[in-house]
Amino acid sequence: MSQLDCSNRQGQPRVIITRTPYRVSFFGGGTDYPAWYLEHGGAVLATTIDKYCYITCRRLPPFFEHKHRIVYSVIESVSNNEEIQHPAVRAALQWAKVTDGLEIHHDGDLPARSGLGSSSSFTVGLVHALEALRGQMTNKSQLAKVAIHIEQDLLRENVGSQDQILAAYGGFNYIEFRADGAFDVAPVVVPRERKAELAAHLILCFTGFSRFASEVAKSQLDNMIAKQQHIKRIQQMVDEGLDILVNSSVPIDAFGELLHEAWQNKRSLSNKVTTPEIDQIYEAARNAGAIGGKLLGAGGGGFMLLFAKPEYHAAIRERLKALIQVPFEFEESGSRVVLYQPNGL
Repeated sequence: MSQLDCSNRQGQPRVIITRTPYRVSFFGGGTDYPAWYLEHGGAVLATTIDKYCYITCRRLPPFFEHKHRIVYSVIESVSNNEEIQHPAVRAALQWAKVTDGLEIHHDGDLPARSGLGSSSSFTVGLVHALEALRGQMTNKSQLAKVAIHIEQDLLRENVGSQDQILAAYGGFNYIEFRADGAFDVAPVVVPRERKAELAAHLILCFTGFSRFASEVAKSQLDNMIAKQQHIKRIQQMVDEGLDILVNSSVPIDAFGELLHEAWQNKRSLSNKVTTPEIDQIYEAARNAGAIGGKLLGAGGGGFMLLFAKPEYHAAIRERLKALIQVPFEFEESGSRVVLYQPNGL
C-alpha cells in the first residue's frame, strides 16, 4: 500500500468529495454483530435513503503551522496523526499510512448519533476519499471491509457490520453474515409499485435524543446469551419481512405488524434500548393509527421509523408535531466520489 504524497504529481487529485448515504434497517439488527454471527450466522433487511454524509478531502501544502486540519462539529488543527481527537479520522489515517498534510471536512444531512448508521457512513466516505486521493478506485466490497476493520479492529467499538456494508453498496438489500466472517449482499428485487407502496406507509421522525450507539450495543452484547431466543426470532423476521415485500398478494400492512413485533423483541434485549420518553412517542403514534415501527440503530434515542396507512399520516404527524419529521426516499447508489479535482478548486 502506497503512502499518500501531497506533491501535485501528474494525474493525482488535490480535492476529493465523497457522498455516502445513511441507512434504515428494517429487520435483523443485532445479528450483524460478530459476537453473534460468527457462531450463529446472521442476516438483515435494510435500505439506504437519500440523506447523506459528505467528506471533502484535500492535500495541504507544507506552509502551515499545522499538518492536518479536520473540520466537523469542532475544528482540529494538529501537527501529527496521533494528536487527532476524532477516533475514526485518526484510525483511517493510520490505516492509510498517511504521512503528508490533509484537510478533511465533514458535512451531514442529519445529526450524528441518530440511529441511521451515520458513524459508519462517515468512515466509509473517508476511506473512499483517501483511496481516491491517491488515485485508486475501490470496489464496494473492499470499501465495506476496510470500514469494518477500522471500526471493529482498530477502534474496537461495539458496532455491527451492516452499516458499513449498506453505506458502501447502497440500495435495498438482504445481507447475510456467515460464520466464517464473510458476507453476501443480495439486492432485493421488488416491483416498483410495491416499493412505492412501502415508502408511502413510512414516517421518519427524530426523537430529540442522541446517544452513543456503542454504549447501548455493549449492553445488548452483554445480554446476548440470556436473550438468544429473542435474537433468533429477530433473525427469522428477516426472511418473513422479505417474503411479505416480494409477494404483492400479501397486504403491505403485514410488514408493519412484523415491525411492531420486531420492536417488542428488540426492546427486551436491554434496558438501554428504550426509555419512558421513547415509549410514550411510540404509543402516541400507535394511538394515532400507526401499525408498527421501531427505533433505528442500537436504541436509546435517535430516529424512529413508523409504519401506517397513508390516511393516518396526518393524524400521526399532528400527534408528534413536537418532533422533527424527515421526508425521505430510497436511494440506490451507495458511496460515490462526486468531485474528483486534479488541480484544486
